[in-house]
Amino acid sequence: MQGVTSNDFSSARHTPRHDLESSPAATVSAGPGPGPAPADLLRRLRARGAGDPVTHVERVPARAGVPAPWPSWAPAELRAAFAKRGVIAPWQHQAEAANLAYEGQHVIVATGTASGKSLAYQLPALATLHADPRATVLYLAPTKALAADQLRAVAALELEGVRPACYDGDTPRAEREWIRRHSRFVLTNPDMLHHGILPGHAQWSGFLRRLAYVVIDECHTYRGVFGSHVAHVLRRLRRQCARFGTTPVFVLASATSGDPATAAGRLTGLPVTAVTDDASPRGGVTFALWEPPLLPPDTDSGSPVPPQATGEHDDLHQVRRSALRETADLLADTVAEGVRTLAFVRSRKGAEVVAANARRSLDDAVPGLGDRVAAYRGGYLREERRELERALLHGDLLGLASTNALELGVDLIGLDAVLICGYPGTRASLWQQAGRAGRSGQEALAVLVARDDPLDTYLVHHPEAIFGAPVEATVLDPANPYVLAPQLACAAAEAPLTPADLVLFGDGAKEAVDQLVAAGALRQRPTGWYWRHRERPEVDLRGEGGAPVCVVESSTGRLLGTVDGGSSHFLLHPGAVYLHQGVSYVVDDLDLADGCALVHVEEPDWSTHARDVTDLSVVSVRSYVDAGPVGMFLGEVDVTSQVVSYQRRRIATGEVIDTRPLDLPARELRTVAVWFTLSPQSLTLAGVQPADVPGALHAAEHAAIGLLPLMATCDRWDIGGLSTAVHPDTEAPTVFVYDGHPGGAGFAERAYGTASAWLRATRDAIAECGCETGCPSCVQSPKCGNGNNPLSKPDAIRVLDVVLANLPD
Repeated sequence: MQGVTSNDFSSARHTPRHDLESSPAATVSAGPGPGPAPADLLRRLRARGAGDPVTHVERVPARAGVPAPWPSWAPAELRAAFAKRGVIAPWQHQAEAANLAYEGQHVIVATGTASGKSLAYQLPALATLHADPRATVLYLAPTKALAADQLRAVAALELEGVRPACYDGDTPRAEREWIRRHSRFVLTNPDMLHHGILPGHAQWSGFLRRLAYVVIDECHTYRGVFGSHVAHVLRRLRRQCARFGTTPVFVLASATSGDPATAAGRLTGLPVTAVTDDASPRGGVTFALWEPPLLPPDTDSGSPVPPQATGEHDDLHQVRRSALRETADLLADTVAEGVRTLAFVRSRKGAEVVAANARRSLDDAVPGLGDRVAAYRGGYLREERRELERALLHGDLLGLASTNALELGVDLIGLDAVLICGYPGTRASLWQQAGRAGRSGQEALAVLVARDDPLDTYLVHHPEAIFGAPVEATVLDPANPYVLAPQLACAAAEAPLTPADLVLFGDGAKEAVDQLVAAGALRQRPTGWYWRHRERPEVDLRGEGGAPVCVVESSTGRLLGTVDGGSSHFLLHPGAVYLHQGVSYVVDDLDLADGCALVHVEEPDWSTHARDVTDLSVVSVRSYVDAGPVGMFLGEVDVTSQVVSYQRRRIATGEVIDTRPLDLPARELRTVAVWFTLSPQSLTLAGVQPADVPGALHAAEHAAIGLLPLMATCDRWDIGGLSTAVHPDTEAPTVFVYDGHPGGAGFAERAYGTASAWLRATRDAIAECGCETGCPSCVQSPKCGNGNNPLSKPDAIRVLDVVLANLPD
């Protein structure tokens, strides 16, 4: 499909919004000049290779803003401070949300990127601080960078008596006592609220007793297990405030999302009013869908990062040029044009690779120009993060390759172009990232570069799935027992639980408390349930599989960065290649007990790819559909996985050098899965021979995992799968897809509820792919522990045809 369209979407759910944020001091400077117009820039980029990689161009038109008068309750001093920062009057949605919050209603403002959401909560919060010299405000952000950015914005208003301050893991201990006693606008994150503020509520009693507003910024990021944990952290906060006689107003800010009021209510446990009509002005966006070209077999493109080296496929047939290579070249091209560009890359390793390759290309063309490009990702030390943010804000950098750490971080409004390397998992994130381009309402370019992946391929050939569909609803499940029980333990450690508290924590709270009593964690007394241990419960909000692992250079003892515990088996196993700011290291030793990996500098001519094995057993069935020869199920499963080996692959050619064994512990996970079964007779009638059943189910499983993000707010790295010709618990050919988090994250439930639509999109993605035997665009998976073997593309289509023919809509 190829074409150019121009659609004017009136709904804020569909398009990003561009506006001067209420913190213009944080906006990227104008830099080297405007550069070419987006349409001209796209034309030049398309002309630089053989064939046209663009499958679709969407024109998101500019739109004028609708201003509103300042609320009558806004003090003159506050209006003057905003005017001094360039905000003459609020937009209509800002004024509406601010009025609701000032009147005491819990509110969520869910509008596009750069629509000025910060003014919607700053206005009532700062007005209240002005009117009541004892009032306080708590601001929560999902990242430290975003909290630091908001601190700059509030401090720049120079309002007397507010004394804003960041309180997070980077805050020196010498400053923490001052913040607790004197700051009236504390900016932090859910992790610090959970680990520091709530356990120390006695020290925070003065602040909590006067708490007027709780601001929850970018609340659409609180999804899955992380969102479910944060929901209970907020209930614990409400509980402590109630003990001090306070009922703060909650003001939430979100990117455009489906049903924001319901999601916000589930997050806070409160009735929330949604403001969704975006009245801010928006610059026009030229949005291109870009599919890297196919390469003939055995072709060496000359790039230092072939597809095999990035783990994007394992077959030299039907090889498509790597999205990482394509993005690196596009980043180099735009920087060479003087265009300020941000490239979003899904993985930390990918961000490093894109930045390194773009630097190399630029230096080859103009020595020294590569210094204008850098990588930015989680795991960097604080000093590195702050220096990169400063360089970007001051224009020292022209190009940046970042993980989604900057999707919500520093205010990046003012860039000329955004490159998105691979679909980020949800339409909400896609528009959030694309909206980072646009200089104060100027025209901008956004390019989605498709990976060799079933979902990416489907989207670039079905643009209506991006531009014609509403963004997803945020999925979280506070009733998840693997979240609820640990959070109730934390609450009991802060203060004994009472029957009234169980109502606050919602469905399943009484059962979870009974389990904690039976396990000896709580003791029941007439006045409530008491925590029995001296130590506090250890609870990981982000569900990342344990404490971070430190990466240390063995020769110097220098700390390079950190990797979350859940990823350490894959990224830091002995022999793994680890990239940091363009420098390559090889892991000598991984000590999981001490949370430390020792590495040495080395530039090998190979890359490493960990491989794992998985076993799954059914624990219980929650719900099922009996569709004759087909069964569709939802239930609990136990998953055991273990990283058992890794491949070394030649960087220049992708050739597998060898496979080396690893001795790492197995990991066990009880979670929620959706699965379907088929009778052997139905497969035989459909033309699937018994010997081909494993490959058919395996291919269908890969594609189904790849397409599930079309239905749920997840990406393929949030979910796992397993297929087998005869599973011992079902006694039939079976395909499982499960949530990759303890207790589930709501994704399997969403798949079960939309099974027909999900599997039809999966079937269409496989059938429409132009390859003959299966490729990364349809049935191969970048994380397959079996090396994508066996796979049968034509038989996968037959399997899904059987399921769809029998499964009711």
